[in-house]
Amino acid sequence: MSKWILWLFLTLLTGSPLLSLGLIIVIIFVADRFTWQVLPSPVRLLKRFQRAGQLAGTILTNPHERRARHELADIRVEQRRYAEAVDILRPNLEAGDEDVDTLYLLGVAYLGAGDAQRGELLLDEAAKLDAGHKLGAIDLERGRFRLKRGDVPGAVEALERYCKVRHGTVEGRYLLAKALSRAGRGDDAKRMRDLAWSEYVVAPRFQRRRERKWAWRARPSRPLMYAAAVALVLGLLASMLPRFIVTPEGDYGGRYGSGAYGEPPSAVGMEEYQGE
Repeated sequence: MSKWILWLFLTLLTGSPLLSLGLIIVIIFVADRFTWQVLPSPVRLLKRFQRAGQLAGTILTNPHERRARHELADIRVEQRRYAEAVDILRPNLEAGDEDVDTLYLLGVAYLGAGDAQRGELLLDEAAKLDAGHKLGAIDLERGRFRLKRGDVPGAVEALERYCKVRHGTVEGRYLLAKALSRAGRGDDAKRMRDLAWSEYVVAPRFQRRRERKWAWRARPSRPLMYAAAVALVLGLLASMLPRFIVTPEGDYGGRYGSGAYGEPPSAVGMEEYQGE
């Protein structure tokens, strides 16, 4: 609603709906960079896109470049292009790369691509090498994808393990609350959402920036309050706008537009003037 009011306000000022839409996009990104930083950084997205192009060119030139394959697969997983990540990274495993990083990344790619059996198997092998890889990231990904495919008990099990390892995690507690809610444990889910918000409040600034979207999902009333405040400000601005817009009057009377009493000059008067 607030974005709709802002669009109307800018359209009145600029006279162009398309220009107003472009200004709204710029305003949202700039405001987000200086405030909440929830949206992805466009500069970082551009750099990742350029890097992905460079890596794809390297692999095209040298298909056996394993480091480039691993890095490009990591980018594709981040972009949620899981099937492409599987195709890119699988040759590394077939060539003998069985380190924990390769097993973990390929396992996540298989889970995202819908092959749960192979994904879970690869994560099992990665856990055998290093159960605490990336501070419990294996259990986090297990829980995320189990929850997505409806394996609620498995998701609860994996996410509880993750939260025990990663004490200050907001994302893990939110996902665990979601799994507990689906399991019919409403009180435990509410307690976990409250705990997620408490962890967010006391977290360092850099961590709050990274976990903000999960905290707002755990307590959605906060972003709604901010949106209502923005809508109120924009509504006040829109109500004040007519005071600053000068509209031409319907009566074009006056010194040049009419006669002495506001009537248009007659043809007879014009003829007399021409006769002189």
